Amino acid sequence: MTPETTLTLYVKTGCPFCRTVFQAGEELGVSFEEKNIANDAIAAELIARGGKRQVPYLVDGGRGVEMYESKDIVAYLHANYPKI
Repeated sequence: MTPETTLTLYVKTGCPFCRTVFQAGEELGVSFEEKNIANDAIAAELIARGGKRQVPYLVDGGRGVEMYESKDIVAYLHANYPKI
């Protein structure tokens, strides 16, 4: 993955939905820049981006895609980052 395709994932420690996304990333060989909303500044950044304090939240800077919902994120990863 090149810098322009960096995937950022907003998470919360212990979140089972976030774990689901991480597992999909591991299966596909995809890595994430992790931002934990336990940090108030990161939580504020997430709200400014997506409008709510909900995780997981994926930002695919290379494709201009941002989304909530673990099932949607997993489907997106499988469709756009298939394991080679």
